[in-house]
Amino acid sequence: MDYLLHLVRILGVWGYVALFATILLESFPLTFFFPGDSLLFTTGFLASQGFFNIFTLTIVYFTASIFGYIFSYWSGHKVREFVLSDKHFWWIKPKHIAETHTFYEKYGAKTIIIGRFIPVVRSFSPAIAGAAEMNYGKFLHYTWIGGLGWAGGLTVAGFFLGRIFPKANIYLTPIIVAIVIVSVLPMLYESLKKYRKEKENAKGNYKGN
Repeated sequence: MDYLLHLVRILGVWGYVALFATILLESFPLTFFFPGDSLLFTTGFLASQGFFNIFTLTIVYFTASIFGYIFSYWSGHKVREFVLSDKHFWWIKPKHIAETHTFYEKYGAKTIIIGRFIPVVRSFSPAIAGAAEMNYGKFLHYTWIGGLGWAGGLTVAGFFLGRIFPKANIYLTPIIVAIVIVSVLPMLYESLKKYRKEKENAKGNYKGN
């Protein structure tokens, strides 16, 4: 909180540019460690205290989230072309890309929209969608929906919390930790479900033998 306030005072209106760049870069695999959920929520809270304009902030975040995903998609598409044309990538075969394409055509909505709310997944999903040549029209559609729900939802949530509980900043750290934990839960749930399914299939194969 103190660090953000310090930046706001130093950068002024350029603070919005810095926030735009942060969310834009967070959409790429190599910069997955950039703050996302916590940044949206915290700056939304600061907007309720007058440090930011909530409308400008929401538009900045939404725009950055959309352009970030678009650029990440096309970077993934370029990586696909490079991989397929370079024989050194022996561990990635055309059939792997074809399988990924099938997955995104079937589960693209869940991956792009729900993936927005899951750290790390949020940074990898658009690039992988591009590498898998997911239908671009569908990708854009899901990107707009996910971007609006994520960028708008978390920022406005932080803003209204600050309006309802002005002194909530003393609890901001545990709230942000809770947001991160909740964001990771879907990924943990899917992993656990997959593990149980594989375990049941292994038992079935063992009995069959």
